[in-house]
Amino acid sequence: MSRVINPNGVGKERNQVMKAVAVSLRELLRHGQPDDHSRDLVAFIAFGLKTVGEGIDSTVAAWEKRGYWVKADRFRLEWEWTSQVSDGLQKALLSDDWGEIGRLSVQLGQKVSHIKLAKNPRIGTPWEGAWRKLKKLTYSA
Repeated sequence: MSRVINPNGVGKERNQVMKAVAVSLRELLRHGQPDDHSRDLVAFIAFGLKTVGEGIDSTVAAWEKRGYWVKADRFRLEWEWTSQVSDGLQKALLSDDWGEIGRLSVQLGQKVSHIKLAKNPRIGTPWEGAWRKLKKLTYSA
């Protein structure tokens, strides 16, 4: 029997989410002033980075099963920033600290600068309602 390959793996999802994060960051930098739209963008970026961070362990599980410990550790180190930036963005957004959001946005911009984006990406506006969702998650916990 041949191997079964999942075309919708974690790597593909990570690439799609990172493109959406890059588009959102570009929109945030273009927008400028803090309002509900920019809060939606920051919350969406935080959720996207959290999703990427949570998918890292499932990516390296296959490598660890085969004994590729160094490769797995390098990959974890390469992507550990996602959870840190996500947590920082959430905390800064909830405390309305736009200076910290700006600092983290610059850090994020350096990490996603290699991602090639179309001039008019067709992802729509997936960030709408993300701020409301973040507030609901925070205050219900």
